[in-house]
Amino acid sequence: MNAFTLVFAALCLFALGYRFYGLFIATRVLRLDPGRPTPAVAMADGVDYVKTDRFVLFGHHFAAIAAAGPLLGPVLAAQYGYLPGALWILIGCVLAGAVHDMVVLFCSVRHKGRGLARIARLEIGSTAGGAASVAVLFILVLTLAGLSLAVVGAMHDSPWGTFTVAATIPIALLMGLYLHVWRRGDVRGASLLGAALLFLTILAGPFVAENPDLAKWFTFSRKELSIFIPAYGLVASILPVWLLLCPRDYLSTYLKIGTIGLLALGILWVRPDLSMPALTPFIHGGGPIIPGAVYPFVFITIACGALSGFHAIIGTGTTPKMIGSERDILFVGYGAMLVEGLVAIMALIAACVLVPADYFAINAAPEVFARMGLSTVNLDGLSRAVGENIQGRTGGAVSLAVGMAHIFSALPFMKGLTAYWYHFAIMFEAVFILTAVDTGTRVGRFFVQEMLARVWPRFGREKWWPGIAISGSLFTLAWGYLVYTGDIGTIWPLFGMSNQLLAACGLIIATTMLIRLDRAGYAWMTAVPGIFMAVTTMVAGYQGIMGNYLPKGRYLLATLGVTVMVLMAVVMVMAVRRWMELLRRQPRMVDEYGDTLRAVVPE
Repeated sequence: MNAFTLVFAALCLFALGYRFYGLFIATRVLRLDPGRPTPAVAMADGVDYVKTDRFVLFGHHFAAIAAAGPLLGPVLAAQYGYLPGALWILIGCVLAGAVHDMVVLFCSVRHKGRGLARIARLEIGSTAGGAASVAVLFILVLTLAGLSLAVVGAMHDSPWGTFTVAATIPIALLMGLYLHVWRRGDVRGASLLGAALLFLTILAGPFVAENPDLAKWFTFSRKELSIFIPAYGLVASILPVWLLLCPRDYLSTYLKIGTIGLLALGILWVRPDLSMPALTPFIHGGGPIIPGAVYPFVFITIACGALSGFHAIIGTGTTPKMIGSERDILFVGYGAMLVEGLVAIMALIAACVLVPADYFAINAAPEVFARMGLSTVNLDGLSRAVGENIQGRTGGAVSLAVGMAHIFSALPFMKGLTAYWYHFAIMFEAVFILTAVDTGTRVGRFFVQEMLARVWPRFGREKWWPGIAISGSLFTLAWGYLVYTGDIGTIWPLFGMSNQLLAACGLIIATTMLIRLDRAGYAWMTAVPGIFMAVTTMVAGYQGIMGNYLPKGRYLLATLGVTVMVLMAVVMVMAVRRWMELLRRQPRMVDEYGDTLRAVVPE
């Protein structure tokens, strides 16, 4: 199959989905009202609640939701062949992922920009809200561990890659100082500074790798990187947000949009064939990367590219406080998810253009690949071309970078630049992952501070540095321990399972609100994907715990998995009970906005 066919199918399906399904939900189900004041207007404070241009907000929302998930998940799922992953991305994104993002954003806008746990408390009950709060904290721990392991797999024993990624930290710091100290508000100057320094970093990479004195400073083992990355996350979560976090987000947004656009053009120009078959023998289980069968594991391996609970944290976080009009919920919520689905399709293609034996040699541990009895085809040539030993670099990041470099180097005037494109792709992936690491660590610190403040109120003071340092350290130790002791094959399925359970939870909470708003006739549009993902993910969680974690003595991971499943089950069971209660409740009432209600939610 030619890659162009898959890109063309994705563009057509996503356009049709937005024009018809998304618009139908916006107008008939959610009944978005442009004349109704949003929290950004009614509660404007110039800090959190700020009316924002819809295109600027789209960029913010897309950058926040599109971390490394849509890049790595499809690459790992390619072990099943290109067909299962492609179908889940195309269908799941239109009918589940984009619906989830839009309705969760709608719920938060109607609830004054409140978070998912708070919405669960108001719509379902206090017990559901408490369970959702703890579950979100657990999911953040697993998310950061899974993403960090991907960086470790790509950068260990690679001075070129490590230098390139490490250089983005001082670049971001310089941009932050430029914008807020030296030339306040000069966004254009900061952009030019960041772009120029990034370009010089890529050019300097091979010279660093070839110089023994310099190379030793950027050559780290897996264990060393497993310490350095959590340490970076801790420091970044404590520093002022303008100094590192915001400049890194800004850099990553331009990198992601520009690189994915260039990759799309490369696929259209080169039109490579997919070397991976539609289905592999591993659809029945026993794969070298993901141990389970295609059902249910493809649905939790490809998380952010088709459906993601992590998006609910963003969709009920900053974004609902910046929506200027309800009509923008379709564009921002549904539209940004479709763009992320396109990113996932690109990542799947980049992995599947590799010869299957080479793909497995890169993504499976060397001892596992040796038992497969396969012989590599182009691996030695690819290693020479990129200037790295790429065998056994699990996690998906390296095979994605190799596939991207393969496509880019086939463009006009790019022959012989494979090594540069490879390390550019590694930087491109790592910058995004580290952005999720520092942002996620900061959010996790907020959760821990809030919990500790209930015991010692002083932790609730925003500028009390001991509280900030202690909370950040506790949270970082939690996910850092998993990075140091785990591997991508064990952590990623657990992250995917918990992430998809949160997505199912978001859809079910939204269903509750739709029934309360007397739209039970349309509630199946959120209930069906929510229940499907709840059942699928519970099956995957059970199989992963019983067939992978417990037999291998990974009791901590098994405990985390069971805890998340129990917490989400509590929320879902209480939600179904709430459905039954609302459907029996008469007579209907009308709120101050003219919405017909079955019950009034106290504010």
